[in-house]
Amino acid sequence: MGCRSGRHFLQIPGPTNVPERVLRAISQATIDHRGPEFAELALEVFHGLQTIFSTTGPVVIYPSSGTGAWEASLVNTLSPGDKVLMFETGYFAALWRNVAVKLGLEVDFVHGDWRHGVDPTVVEQKLAADRDRKIKAVAVVHNETSTGATSRVHDVRKAIDRAKHPALLMVDTISSLASIDYRHDEWGVDVTVCCSQKGLMLPPGLGLNAVSSKALEASTSARLPRSYWDWEAMLRDNKMGFFPYTPATNLLYGLREALRMLLEEGLDRVFARHLRHAEATRRAVRAWGLEILCLNPDEYSPALTTVVVPETHDADALRKVVLERFDMSLGTGLGKLKGKVFRIGHLGDFNDLMLAGTLCGVEMGLSLAGIPFSKGGVTAALDFLSGR
Repeated sequence: MGCRSGRHFLQIPGPTNVPERVLRAISQATIDHRGPEFAELALEVFHGLQTIFSTTGPVVIYPSSGTGAWEASLVNTLSPGDKVLMFETGYFAALWRNVAVKLGLEVDFVHGDWRHGVDPTVVEQKLAADRDRKIKAVAVVHNETSTGATSRVHDVRKAIDRAKHPALLMVDTISSLASIDYRHDEWGVDVTVCCSQKGLMLPPGLGLNAVSSKALEASTSARLPRSYWDWEAMLRDNKMGFFPYTPATNLLYGLREALRMLLEEGLDRVFARHLRHAEATRRAVRAWGLEILCLNPDEYSPALTTVVVPETHDADALRKVVLERFDMSLGTGLGKLKGKVFRIGHLGDFNDLMLAGTLCGVEMGLSLAGIPFSKGGVTAALDFLSGR
């Protein structure tokens, strides 16, 4: 591929566009991670993350992917053979389940159609039937990145409380934190899992756990093997602004800048911006005559929209056309959705003109790929954006 003019449109739902301010921050010279300047950096980051997670409890930062943060949430709180209630809301929920199984946990995996979030009624039913209290944790994905469907975490918490069940509540916010309203403390979440490359607007490389006092108590008796992921050593050193092993210093520079940007905009405005762009995108999809994968409007994701292409057509062929002709990346279908859907990411560092360009690329791509659709999706989105 020859040199292209202009900038690449990265419209997958993560990794997302990294802002110039964050890129410049990451480019600073690496410093001594045992020195006072680093401690000042780390303590500011820890405090900022507490605001983003909406918690007064500790947030642990690992040099890792989100998969590492998944594993950390499990090995710090559970023991071999413990039972975990998990839900098949999509590809990533299934991957988290696979991690749990490989660690020697027993998983009650509630199967789903990949078009809905977690049903709180089923949570309550499962826990009410668990009279021996064998279920030690309930694990849900807040925003399923493969499907564009969210789960109502607050309602899941209420379901656990109605069942009067002591299970821990673990939530994956990998593609929702800093994009969708989330409240770790208020919603009674025990471990929140996240990573750096989506709403936090960083490159991949940081895994996060926000931890409740109940989860910390569980960690004292948890017997799954852990070393790298151990909360105890991390929290001991984090109090002074340090880490028990070499941290990702330059990503922490970037994280500090990203947190400053989010707080400058204000989280309420950040969430409203994501809601607005998601609605504009869905209006475009409907005007094109295409189908939104998520079936429940109350569960539509503010962070991405997953679009179903007509049968006999290949979504990846469309993605190939859009990439080659317009230098824009759209998200592929994952797992059983391969070739059936494409995903439009509208999260992170994003504005109206970027969305307009994205939707223009999709509409032109639909025409070039020979996918039957009605023109006017871009117009429908712009009418919405210009009127609000």
